[in-house]
Amino acid sequence: MEREKAESRIKELREKINYHNRQYYVYDSPVISDAEYDKLMRELENLEREFPELVTPDSPTQRVGGEPLASFRQVTHRVPMMSLSDAFDEGDLKDFHRRVTETVGDKVEYVAELKIDGLAVSLTYENGLLTTAATRGDGTVGEDVTQNIKTIKSVPLRLDFPDDKKPSIIEVRGEVYLPKDGFKKLNEEREDMELPLFANPRNAAAGSLRQLDPKVTASRPLSTFMYALGYVEGVEFSTHYEVLEFYKACGFRVNPNIVVFDNFSEVIEYCMSWREKRDTLPYEIDGIVIKVNSLEQQRTLGFTSKSPRWAIAYKFPAEQKTTVIKDIIVRVGRTGVLTPTAELEPVRIAGSTVSRATLHNEDYIKEKDIRIGDTVVVQKAGDIIPEVVEVIKEKRTGKEQVFKMPHRCPECGAEAIRLPGEAAYRCTGVSCPAQIRRSIIHFASRDAMDIRGLGPAIVSLLLSERLIKDAADIYKLTREDLVPLERMGEKSAANLLAAIENSKNQPLNRLIYALGIPFIGTKAASILADAFGSIENLEKASYEQLVEIPEIGDKMAESIITFFKQDQTKNLLSRLKAAGVSMKGENKKQGPTPLAGLTFVLTGTLEHYTRSQATEIIENLGGRVAGSVSKNTDYVLAGKEPGSKYDKAVKLGVKIIDEQQFMEMIIQHEQNL
Repeated sequence: MEREKAESRIKELREKINYHNRQYYVYDSPVISDAEYDKLMRELENLEREFPELVTPDSPTQRVGGEPLASFRQVTHRVPMMSLSDAFDEGDLKDFHRRVTETVGDKVEYVAELKIDGLAVSLTYENGLLTTAATRGDGTVGEDVTQNIKTIKSVPLRLDFPDDKKPSIIEVRGEVYLPKDGFKKLNEEREDMELPLFANPRNAAAGSLRQLDPKVTASRPLSTFMYALGYVEGVEFSTHYEVLEFYKACGFRVNPNIVVFDNFSEVIEYCMSWREKRDTLPYEIDGIVIKVNSLEQQRTLGFTSKSPRWAIAYKFPAEQKTTVIKDIIVRVGRTGVLTPTAELEPVRIAGSTVSRATLHNEDYIKEKDIRIGDTVVVQKAGDIIPEVVEVIKEKRTGKEQVFKMPHRCPECGAEAIRLPGEAAYRCTGVSCPAQIRRSIIHFASRDAMDIRGLGPAIVSLLLSERLIKDAADIYKLTREDLVPLERMGEKSAANLLAAIENSKNQPLNRLIYALGIPFIGTKAASILADAFGSIENLEKASYEQLVEIPEIGDKMAESIITFFKQDQTKNLLSRLKAAGVSMKGENKKQGPTPLAGLTFVLTGTLEHYTRSQATEIIENLGGRVAGSVSKNTDYVLAGKEPGSKYDKAVKLGVKIIDEQQFMEMIIQHEQNL
């Protein structure tokens, strides 16, 4: 395509995509299918790839940044982002109204808005283009989160101003939040990865937005509501509500539940009504914000040292209920962590019936002295996660039972251990039904046995059809098993069987990693493979032999020993060996390693290797792969679309090689063997 035609088509595609983004993410009213939208985006990406000089900062393709940041830059707000004073009851609200009318008179309009449970941000637009996004910080100085804000599709990258109002600079302020469904899903994922759970949507939004890697932020379903004006040049407004209407016209999301009142008793009624209705919303609110509507009256009222005198936040009281712990059961998560859960007498809290509450771990139970039969106070953390707040010890009868964590997995009977420094007990069984799907997916993953085609969906299908029960069963699969399955056919079945056969000869380090030994990642697996040379030797290794290796600590050594002494592990290894899976490492050739002492840094997308494959090649040849560029870096291997590491390498004068040069280095080594 000619450049002139490409430029015209790119402009047209951007306008279409921006329109559909607004329909979907701002107005919740999509007009095309996801497939049609993806087609438009792919065409734009292809054209911008062909004509990179036509890429602009406000293109829809620029919503996800490149390389992760090393840290957040500080941003000074032109107008401070002050916090609001709190009101907890009708008396506090009436006192606020009295203070306002004493200063500006009785004729006052108020705007009442839902107080979204999220993270406050300020977005700066210059001549309509988003230039900076910052968190509140301490109110005066925040953190630059521009790259991450750009990943949120309800945030316009360029504003469509109404004809009568076109500010040269405007700071738009609002809230980044995580919807209830997104919050629940994120916590489930964190639980699977044994990470601490977010206590509420506000913490989740903050944790999502303050990621140094914008791709992590992009993976989370964040959204926004805009509700305040910071600094502005070139436009004047007379009321706060006029500002909100202007935001809507510009393409921002503004909460629909905003009402203007000229009677303060109606403001109080509005606040009280949402105490009951809040559960109907798809996002969390923790109160109502009341603001004086007139901007002139706001200026007259002014500020205290901490907050504006023209606004207040009515905070909903936390809803707590009393109930009884009928029993404490232990659930086994998909990573083998044993979690005690309280079975409660059902009680209704914050709009739903609660019959269970997580007790987290043994330490939590001991700290609160929770016993079976106790009367307890329960609430929902962040109004979502049921938790036990306290035990009402005055109601104990003497029949309550002290709970003890089991030392055997309730699902499979394998030993459950609590390693030093860990809060959780963990099942050591490799064939535990509670974690088998996850363990098989891990076994087949790219950095483990690399069985292409055996992804999560196929693993689930094979388990549901009872064709496999653990990783060893993979090697019993036949064409007759696979071809009749949904999404399978002759070609797919043949490809999968070939991948399974090829996996039998994977290096020892991959097999060790594939076994899923707690605390043993890819690097530790390589160290163990080099040190012991076979699964048999590793299985026989003593604690002393393991900790002699500098990179293997106490916790890792204990985990390895416990793992290999389980009957389930012995059975799995026996069947893998019988299936022909290699249990020994290759005898490494003696002689110099050509990359010994050299440090590499990888950046961008490689065409012929994944990053893990390139890393493995470098390390096998004696080199080292670092995560950041410094004056001690010898080479930066740069693929397509390199990021800040490339720029830093140029600045420091570090030698930059492309993939072709890297491949030539490898070929030269092979020729010298």
